Amino acid sequence: MSNSPLPQDDVAAIDELRKVYVQLGTELKKIIVGQDTVVEQLCICLFARGHALLMGVPGLAKTLLISRLAETMSLSFSRIQFTPDLMPMDITGTDILQELPGGKRAFEFAKGPVFANIVLADEINRAPAKTQAAMLEAMQEHKVTVAGRTYTLDSPFFVLATQNPIEQEGTYPLPEAQLDRFMFMIGVDYPSRDEEIAIARSTTGQTLPKLEHVLDGPKVLAFQDLVRRVPVPDHIYEFAVDLARKTRPASSEAPAWLKPLVSWGAGPRAVQNLILGAKARAALNGSYMVRLEDIIEVADPVLRHRVMTTFTAESDGVTSRDVAKRLVEELAKAG
Repeated sequence: MSNSPLPQDDVAAIDELRKVYVQLGTELKKIIVGQDTVVEQLCICLFARGHALLMGVPGLAKTLLISRLAETMSLSFSRIQFTPDLMPMDITGTDILQELPGGKRAFEFAKGPVFANIVLADEINRAPAKTQAAMLEAMQEHKVTVAGRTYTLDSPFFVLATQNPIEQEGTYPLPEAQLDRFMFMIGVDYPSRDEEIAIARSTTGQTLPKLEHVLDGPKVLAFQDLVRRVPVPDHIYEFAVDLARKTRPASSEAPAWLKPLVSWGAGPRAVQNLILGAKARAALNGSYMVRLEDIIEVADPVLRHRVMTTFTAESDGVTSRDVAKRLVEELAKAG
């Protein structure tokens, strides 16, 4: 197990990040009722340089939450409503013929909505594969290619895509390889009764309050670099690898109960995201080293879209979340 202490500057920076995270939560609570877990998982993705896929029915304040999160960070925000007729140039931008002084004409690149720090890709599964591929290039490479020319996106760059789980007409389901590019799948659930009463009171009165700026772009980038430096004990690396390997039904390491329930398990990118998510969660909570509880807490959003269940599992009402939860519990007990 690694016990190397962080440099004093990094210790102070983690303390600062913890304070900033508390401030972010305080500001968002002025408008967003509940959804504490969603806010935490969004912040983990942001500071780990990951992208998130939000699953939830309409009306749960997903768009409001994302736009106000951008407001507290002084970051640019854009919302793209994905539709079946959306073309790649609609999100990346295109060349426009402009008239120059002297009567000359030249093509000038007009940036699309993807050129923002935080991009909400609303109902991403409504767009055809070609448009999703353009979005995927932006997510993975932080660049877009238009008419043979490549343009670099501003940093930080954070994509939040949403899917409506109840309406499937006119949608293009994301293939597993594309789902794997999202660090987290975040479930946005209905509020509790008390929270719903608070929502009714706070949103049917006067104008919503403006939020204070807590962070700016350069500070977010500095915190993202800090997260990468958080130490990870050897047994945490082993836990992450063992967890991912046990999700693969063809592996000899997979438990017998899992094999008839899972058709496809998590790949190496899941291990990377388990470690990065645990690092970010540790830093946000003021810890100077990753703990087992950090990796256990991020296991659900990392694995729920990477473990593909079989028809047998579906007929028995077993979800990928159930499989991941049982694996985590068994592995934690064995450790």
